[in-house]
Amino acid sequence: MTYTQPAAVPRAAKTHPRVPPARPSKGLIIGLAVSGLCALATLGFILMSSGGDGFGLSVALGLAPLPILLAAVLVLDRLEPEPRLTLFFAFVWGAGIAVVVSIGLELAGEAAVAAAGMGPQDARTATMVAVAPMVEEAAKGAALLWLLWRCRHEIDGPTDGIVYASMVALGFAAVENVLYYSAAFNVAGTAATVATFVMRGVLTPLLHPLATSMIGLGVAYAVTTRGRGRFLAVPLGYAGAVVLHGMWNGAAALNSPAALGGVYLLGMVVTGGLVTVTVWERQRLVTRIGRDLRVYVPTGLITAEDIGMLGSLRTRRRARRWARRVGMGDAMSDYQQAATELAILYQRAEREDREPADFADERHALLAVMARSRASLVPHVLSQPRP
Repeated sequence: MTYTQPAAVPRAAKTHPRVPPARPSKGLIIGLAVSGLCALATLGFILMSSGGDGFGLSVALGLAPLPILLAAVLVLDRLEPEPRLTLFFAFVWGAGIAVVVSIGLELAGEAAVAAAGMGPQDARTATMVAVAPMVEEAAKGAALLWLLWRCRHEIDGPTDGIVYASMVALGFAAVENVLYYSAAFNVAGTAATVATFVMRGVLTPLLHPLATSMIGLGVAYAVTTRGRGRFLAVPLGYAGAVVLHGMWNGAAALNSPAALGGVYLLGMVVTGGLVTVTVWERQRLVTRIGRDLRVYVPTGLITAEDIGMLGSLRTRRRARRWARRVGMGDAMSDYQQAATELAILYQRAEREDREPADFADERHALLAVMARSRASLVPHVLSQPRP
């Protein structure tokens, strides 16, 4: 922030006192309801089939890794957070519809493989290695296709694709793990349940997020690039997810230390690649903030100092801490978020054919948030030292 009152506020911005929140679509609400019912039905089935024995332990172990895993995913989303309802939709889809569809198709696939002449154990292994990856990644990827169709404006780059894919995958993994833990308890009690938890919840918690993130990258590429062939990225992402998932399951089926070590190494490489992509995209967005928002310096809504503050998560965090100390934390957060969204609006306008009036309305609404937030902060900037 600067130490003077803004020199000018765009006239159109004054007519937009705030950015109105988008109303959730009927499809989103219906999807949440259906997915939630599917998740409850799955948990109810597990409860009834287990007779209640070990169900509480299984649910507790299934939920135990979630706080850490969700926090790790949301850390990637700090610069331009996605709508909470849409993130929740992705998670519930994975926990509900994706699980139910996968169970049904995998049982059908195992029966088909057994009918072809395989013994029960071989049919189970073939289903785990070949059928399950295709079915599960398709069921999880369907949520991303829905976002591509109905909420593509929420996907602004590869980080968004990774975040939404990971949310779907974590919902799926949580319920699937409850199923595995309950089955282990029914076979060999608490010791087997804990051993299964160590394998699935401690050693391999990133299997589903890493695999489904391949689809997320494909969807993000399809949204953010031009050209006829951009939608080929979606099936290519799906193929990558299936291969990665299948290799993981295959190594588990072989029970070979060498195979498991190789897959772990591959998982580390993929994780490093996804983190690199998010860092690269964050730097690109910071560059856009410095380039596209500099034209607003004459209005007084932003200065070179503000652009520097917006250019890193560290300086943003310092500015929010200062604002909270003077009781204006929300105003600073609104200012930072509106400025970031403004840079993203310019980025989106470059890749989409937008009506000039629509672009102007969104721009003016974001400028209004910046103007209102700045007006609230200026008295505190004048009266107190600032980092």
